[in-house]
Amino acid sequence: MPETATPTAPAPVDIVVYHNPACGTSRNTLAMIRNAGIEPHVVEYLKTPPTRSLLESLIARAGITVRDLLRAKGDLYDQLGLADESLSDAALLDAMMAHPILINRPLVVSPLGVRLCRPSELVLDLLPAAQQGAFAKEDGEQVVDAAGNRVG
Repeated sequence: MPETATPTAPAPVDIVVYHNPACGTSRNTLAMIRNAGIEPHVVEYLKTPPTRSLLESLIARAGITVRDLLRAKGDLYDQLGLADESLSDAALLDAMMAHPILINRPLVVSPLGVRLCRPSELVLDLLPAAQQGAFAKEDGEQVVDAAGNRVG
C-alpha cells in the first residue's frame, strides 16, 4: 500500500515584541502580529528590561542609533536633559537602563530582522506570514484589507 503524504504544520515562527501595553502603537503592532496567526513572545520591557548588552545588540541589528531608540516624549526626557546632542551613546544607554520608560517601543525581533515599529504597520515587513484578514488601528485607520493586503 503506498504511503500517503500527511500535511505538516507550519514551522513555528519566533517573534519577540518589546511591548508596553499602555502604548497604542505597541498594542497595534502586537495585534498585527497576531492577525498574521503568530503568537509572539511578549516582553513587557518596563517589568523585564533588556540587559545593556542585549539592548546594544538590538540597536545594532535594527540599524539605528542609540538616540533613535531613545523615547523623547515625556517629562523624564526633559528632566534628565537628554535632548543635549553632546551626550554620548553610553550616557543615553545609562539613562535607558536606569529608566526603561525611555526605551522607545515597540521593538520587534523576527527571522526577517529587527525594527522599531513606529508607525506600527512597519511590523508587516517583519512578518513571514500574511495577514489573515482586515486590520484597522485603534484610531480606525485601515492598514490591511479583508483579503489581507496592505492598504496604502
